[in-house]
Amino acid sequence: MSRRIGLFGGSFDPIHYGHLAIAEEARVTLKLDRVLFVPAARQPLKGGLHGALPPQRLAMAQAACAPNLAFEVSPIELERPGPSYSVVTLEALHRSDPGEYFFVLGADAASDLGRWYAAERLIELARIVVVERPGAAADREQLIRTFPRLADRLLAIEGPRLDISSTLLRQRVAAGKSIRYLTPDPVVEYIFEHGLYQS
Repeated sequence: MSRRIGLFGGSFDPIHYGHLAIAEEARVTLKLDRVLFVPAARQPLKGGLHGALPPQRLAMAQAACAPNLAFEVSPIELERPGPSYSVVTLEALHRSDPGEYFFVLGADAASDLGRWYAAERLIELARIVVVERPGAAADREQLIRTFPRLADRLLAIEGPRLDISSTLLRQRVAAGKSIRYLTPDPVVEYIFEHGLYQS
């Protein structure tokens, strides 16, 4: 029986409790053997602008995920040149670590799926798991109209609805406000040790 692997990509700039809660919800709901966090080197639809360097975002993700034995952080996109295309990552993972893949993304990202590179191929490689977030719900019918293959490849789960964003954390750090209890303590410590996000 093939392993069930969740793939959760993003900037993680910085990673926070919202990310971790979404991944845990997907793990439990879908009975995943593990969840693989994949920090993007350069997200094509975000212009590649990040507040922290790729190795710093990787280190923060590793620190945040360390207590959960079902969570793993992969540097696969940071080790590859060029934009971070999820489909290329999935193809590489299928070769190196075969299993049944579940691609976890927020409802806001799902609404942009039509703009993703080789989205049809992505849907072949993994089931698409849409996690609803505060203020964002996926239009399932619209997604299936755009990608008919999603009719039997799309899963929706209700997330924990923690209204936390990386943008909020960056803004709070820049304003000299506390981010404790919004992200794990090791991430808070890393941010201040390295002087990240300060104006």
